[in-house]
Amino acid sequence: MSTGEGFRQCVGIDISKEKFTACLYMYDRLSDEGCCTGSVEFANTRQGFNQMVKWSRKEALKGRALTYLMEPTGVYYEPLAYHLDKIGQTLYVVLPNKARKFCEAEGIKTKTDAMDARCLALMGCASRKLRPWSPPKAIYRELRQLTRFRADLCKLRTSVTNRQESLLHMEGASKNVQKGCEELISEIDKLMEKNEKDITAKLAEDKELEARINRIATAKGVGATTITCVVAETQGFHLIENRKQLTSYAGLDVKAKQSGKEDPKHTISKKGNANIRAVLYMPAMSAARCNRQAKAAYDRICQKHPKEKMIGITAVMRRLLLLIYTLWKNGEEYDETRDVTSTPRKKEHTPDHTQEYCIPNTNEPVDWNATGENGQPPF
Repeated sequence: MSTGEGFRQCVGIDISKEKFTACLYMYDRLSDEGCCTGSVEFANTRQGFNQMVKWSRKEALKGRALTYLMEPTGVYYEPLAYHLDKIGQTLYVVLPNKARKFCEAEGIKTKTDAMDARCLALMGCASRKLRPWSPPKAIYRELRQLTRFRADLCKLRTSVTNRQESLLHMEGASKNVQKGCEELISEIDKLMEKNEKDITAKLAEDKELEARINRIATAKGVGATTITCVVAETQGFHLIENRKQLTSYAGLDVKAKQSGKEDPKHTISKKGNANIRAVLYMPAMSAARCNRQAKAAYDRICQKHPKEKMIGITAVMRRLLLLIYTLWKNGEEYDETRDVTSTPRKKEHTPDHTQEYCIPNTNEPVDWNATGENGQPPF
């Protein structure tokens, strides 16, 4: 195996709550040859982190760059990730589905901790489009925890309220349970009120962030809470480079399913951040009534699909997300006379004899808000 220009070495880490498994892989891209060490287990503690770093430096080829790659397993990967970043190591964090697809492409069927670490190490050497991981800003990390806690409180309050409602219509309902539900709802309301104050106080610590959120909140249909959640989940759009990437990150990108003469079915992928989709649902319902541009898009889509109005709500959710992103990037207030989320699209020419069965040859996802030359949606 050559150690020239195409040489790479990476430590793959399969992590869990109490321990993690590491494997070092050395690979030469030019000759397509490689070798790896045996998999070694370490405790998921600070001592284990130091032992793993010491072991990897001992096994790695001196004088060549050494990288690390792992999956974001819940929150258990964060202590090790922050430790590696603190000591200046290059770390890649890849989604589990991408790692699994890579293993399948390599023909690997075995699923064990040792094999997963080996596959991750090979992926770190062979993949060319990996982006180094960097920790989010402290204020975004705390805002994300606060907004997610608020969402959990809302779900809990809804559950207890439904329970209380059922007790009112139940024969022989226990008064103690009814009283407990009332006290629990009262306590949840206090926690929600405190949570809102905490979010406001945290935003006040960063005047620039607070001003940007207030500017975006001038748009009809979205409030400061929704914007704060979106900004926190995307780390202030730090890693977002374009609109398609953002919609994909939120799981609002449209995918088509078609085979043979079967008409293509379009649905959103839902492979993204579910918290963003959840927080945009109610604002989309409101914007479909009070926001002129969103209402026009909603009415047009509902006219096209009168029995599936959820398509219109989903389109408005996507429109609001892109609106927040555009206003954030431009640093502007909302101007109702401008359509800041529209993207001009060229209509694909399709021969008449195949028009019924062909899908436009494009790698871009279908834009539910786009219109063709005749003013109608492209599907």
